[in-house]
Amino acid sequence: MSNEQVVQDLALFMNSTISHLLELIISIPGSNLAISYLKNAYQNDPFRVALELFLVFFAIKYMLSRKYKPNDNNVILTEKEIDDLVEEWQPEPLAPKLSSYDRFNLEKIPVLTGPQSAKAKVVGHAKSLMNLATSNFLNLTASEQIRTKAVDTLRNYGVGSCGPPGFYGTIDVHMELERDIARFIGTDDAIIYAQGFSTISSVIPAFAKRGDYLVVDDGVCFAVQKGVQISRSIVRFYKHNDMEDLERVLNEIQAEHIKHKKRLTRRFIVTEGLFANFGDIAPLDKLVEIKKKFKYRLILDESQSIGVLGKRGAGLTDLYNIDAKEIDMIVGSLANALCGSGGFCAGSVEVIDHQRLSGLAYCFSASMPAMLAVSASEAFRIISQQPTLLDELQERVSSFRQILLHKSLEPYIYLESSDTQCPSPFFHIRIKDTFLPPQTSRETEERLLQDVVDECAAQGVLVTRAKYVYDQELKCPKPSIKIHTTIGLSKKENDKAANVVKAAIIKIFSKWKK
Repeated sequence: MSNEQVVQDLALFMNSTISHLLELIISIPGSNLAISYLKNAYQNDPFRVALELFLVFFAIKYMLSRKYKPNDNNVILTEKEIDDLVEEWQPEPLAPKLSSYDRFNLEKIPVLTGPQSAKAKVVGHAKSLMNLATSNFLNLTASEQIRTKAVDTLRNYGVGSCGPPGFYGTIDVHMELERDIARFIGTDDAIIYAQGFSTISSVIPAFAKRGDYLVVDDGVCFAVQKGVQISRSIVRFYKHNDMEDLERVLNEIQAEHIKHKKRLTRRFIVTEGLFANFGDIAPLDKLVEIKKKFKYRLILDESQSIGVLGKRGAGLTDLYNIDAKEIDMIVGSLANALCGSGGFCAGSVEVIDHQRLSGLAYCFSASMPAMLAVSASEAFRIISQQPTLLDELQERVSSFRQILLHKSLEPYIYLESSDTQCPSPFFHIRIKDTFLPPQTSRETEERLLQDVVDECAAQGVLVTRAKYVYDQELKCPKPSIKIHTTIGLSKKENDKAANVVKAAIIKIFSKWKK
């Protein structure tokens, strides 16, 4: 048979096979639609047909391939080998081994055996100690009026709702507290959170997102730092309470946007009213002026200042006589001067409503216990009805500062916010750099201050070192003893406590120098 004949037979066979195959395909219902689709698709977009065919073949291959089983590669061990491995295994500790410094910090934590009060019972001390280690500035923890209300509420509502506010956690006392806060501060509305620390760290990310700008005072406390970090915004810091540096940063951002023609984003200035790490006060009048000039929003954390600053105790806006509605968001804690727990954010109706769906700690945390909400409401009522409490507090803190500014202490320590007229109800005692040898470690400073704390406790006064998260703080402040004044102590007791602290510093520092 010639080659030509072979080719013809092969061509006939191919034509016959294709014809039969085509007849078979056509006999399938709906096949004409598929053929029409392939013809049109090939004419209009041949690449798409090739991609779809590749995906079909890939799916067929995947379905026909051998299935993976997790135990296929297991090594089969004998009973003896298993026993040997079990004997050799040493579990890792649940917590890392404590250093000597960590053990020192744990051992020095005072343990109270009774309720928190201006005179606390502490383990290891026969007599009660005058308590300067708590933010019970107005001595509201001793208020019989608040205690009675809290007990009655506990009997009526139970301990807690065990549900988030947006689901079934909100009850009438929560809404009443929000109205009390808005009325007390002077804003349109307010929202409450169950945890004080997570309030500011939820408010900031609720409004500032990736690409937005946060211009932040570099002296803010750890809770504000966490809120700034969680937001993932573009963060620029300015020097602590330095308004000239703030304007420099804002001008740089403005110039950068003009130069690179960046899109418009949300922009915020973030600061504390009364700084927890320093005890000084933000210049709110200048901040409001700058935020209007550059068209920024202002987030003001009043956790330390609410209830103690201003003629009415309404915080920084009260102190500077500025309308609270000028501040976009006023955030604060109910767990310091106000004898409650949790925190709040006050502002416009739109700002508050937004948080009811976007405030993470509001949406995903159980609501505040009813008795603590009532306690905070009652605290606002007491402060409003008895403004003389604030004058009494200012008298205490001024007198305490005056004693610690005595010239006998000048070689050893200095006070943050040392102005005797400063209304801050707390301040930090820090060691002067000139007193310490060069390159003195932080641990050495902490141990020296702890000796002062121990000496004060031995003389009947409870004070504490300020605590920081060293590894995570943006700019960890110098070690300090943080003094909280309180009207729970009489004027005579307050002056006695101040003299005890003064004498302890002189005794310990002079001994340490030798």
